[in-house]
Amino acid sequence: MAINPGRWTATPVATDEPVTVFLIGMRVNRWWKPWQWSRTGMAMGRMLTHLAKNPESGLLSFHSWFGRTTMLLSYWQSQEHLVRFARDPDLAHLPAWRTFNKAVGGGGDVGVWHETYQIKPSPHEVVYVNMPAFGLGRALGVEQLGTGTSTATQRWKRAAAAE
Repeated sequence: MAINPGRWTATPVATDEPVTVFLIGMRVNRWWKPWQWSRTGMAMGRMLTHLAKNPESGLLSFHSWFGRTTMLLSYWQSQEHLVRFARDPDLAHLPAWRTFNKAVGGGGDVGVWHETYQIKPSPHEVVYVNMPAFGLGRALGVEQLGTGTSTATQRWKRAAAAE
């Protein structure tokens, strides 16, 4: 990923529709049981491959972090896109969820979690310094900071004025 030198912000959204932010993760509670947690990670890989090959799914962008607790931060065009992907029995999520519940379920070896948020077109404020496209900026695009957007207060005022 190319670094955007200097200071940047996410491009304001030219729509009235909110962006859906979906955090999902897994926690390895018993690391000595890799046969339990590795299948969960592999299933996520299959889901992301499908989503990357099918932009109509509504996934705008994602970032992953790995460790004992993993996290995937994803941005979706809408809550409807996310729910459609989660509930469609012909796509990767629902079969993987059913397999997880059957194989790992309530045993406590692996924990999973998610949080879903809606970000309205405004107001929001973000800044990236010497970063590749990341987070909301990767999902929506970025613009370099300048006159009228160089401080957080200015960006908040601009976002509020767009409401």
